[in-house]
Amino acid sequence: MRVRNVDSLVVAHPQALTYVRLLLRLLHFLLVVGPGLLLPMCFLPDWWGENPELWEAVLFAGVLALVVFQAAGLYGSSMFRRQMRLRPLILAWSASFLLVLLGRPLEPLLAAMPWQLLLAWYLTSLALLLGQRLLLHWWSMRLVRVGVGLQQTVILGATDSGDLLADYLQDNADLRNNLIGYVDDRSDRLERKMADLPYLGDMGRLERLVREGRVQQILVALPWSAVERMGDVIGRLRQLPVNVLLAPDMAGLRHAHNRVTTVAGLPMFNLSELPLTGWSPLLKRCEDVALASLALLLAGAPMLLIALCIKLDSRGPVLFRQKRYGYNNRLIEVYKFRSMYIDKSDWHAEAQTTRDDPRVTRVGRFIRKTSLDELPQLLNVLGGSMSMVGPRPHATATKAAGVLFEDAVSEYSARHRVKPGITGWAQVNGYRGETDTLAKIEKRVKYDLEYIENWSLWFDFYILARTLPAVLSADAAY
Repeated sequence: MRVRNVDSLVVAHPQALTYVRLLLRLLHFLLVVGPGLLLPMCFLPDWWGENPELWEAVLFAGVLALVVFQAAGLYGSSMFRRQMRLRPLILAWSASFLLVLLGRPLEPLLAAMPWQLLLAWYLTSLALLLGQRLLLHWWSMRLVRVGVGLQQTVILGATDSGDLLADYLQDNADLRNNLIGYVDDRSDRLERKMADLPYLGDMGRLERLVREGRVQQILVALPWSAVERMGDVIGRLRQLPVNVLLAPDMAGLRHAHNRVTTVAGLPMFNLSELPLTGWSPLLKRCEDVALASLALLLAGAPMLLIALCIKLDSRGPVLFRQKRYGYNNRLIEVYKFRSMYIDKSDWHAEAQTTRDDPRVTRVGRFIRKTSLDELPQLLNVLGGSMSMVGPRPHATATKAAGVLFEDAVSEYSARHRVKPGITGWAQVNGYRGETDTLAKIEKRVKYDLEYIENWSLWFDFYILARTLPAVLSADAAY
């Protein structure tokens, strides 16, 4: 196999990451202080002339902002990630400015500054900070695409774990790491494809690259079972001025969804955790009660009208009660407006509803299509057995392609780690209505688990905002 020529690689300074963080702090300071000084000079020159000491208060605000930004983690490793991370920046600057406002009584010049000028200062600096973040993100992603990074990185070990690691790093590349190739001194491994990475040579060649400053980081991807060989390799690498990181078992990391936690200071893979911890259950319950109460006030008259139409259309009760799986796999009684003829009702959902289903009434066809039959579940939300947003509850005998849901998808029961919801992440992504194939229930479960892993109040509001358009555009509900 051809050994890659790395003589043309740019030699990165060992402190490149430190310099970038320092420059970013300086830039943030200027973007905070600049508007605070220039706006009064441009729009209130007389006031500025009478209060030249204002620069001291503005400089203090700039230093305070840097302290808050540091505490918010804006200068940590996350600053190089592919995510935009605009919200932490907005919150950090807002918190900084709030502290400045709280300190106005202690600073006469700030107290004398007109509120219009303060608002302009806050908004101008916010716009500049967001623009800087967007520009930095665009610039860093462009550098990544052309193979430029602050640290030249090498994978040591042509192994299965090394192969998975190479794929992961290339899919999630950022400015911190420029993956330039792999190293292995075992001849039987040199023909192995490592995500199209070039072979750089053996351990001797790696040592020379490090001493020439062409490699700043080594990721050791040797099998953890090869304890003796790993000890020899790490012993040699520790003599070099380079970052040496022991890569995890990538198969285990995939099961952990890339999350690592510590127990008594010992790093461990986080394979599963409580989806709602701390104040989250209380916040979600408050959200449910507030939204369900408001929805019932707004939907009260339409619900009475729907109940009247159901009564006039066919005999039987207005509400349909059905046992479904709820939180922690417990059975709950879910309310719906009755949409089928009473003598043809499917209490256990053994047969899913299909297009032009003869069991469905005329009114039932309309309320099922528009999801108005789900409105009584607001009572379930108030009662605490359901939530406004969450995985949709399924009846005990529901099947996909003739297979029970829990038998079709091994992770199906994991969606019951939170309360079921009236709407959910799967529904707004188009997975609503009949599940006549195994692929559909697999997709539903995938979206449900994604929601559980990434829950937040903002996520709930986003799903609720997308629910009505999803209902209006759906054609799979019968």
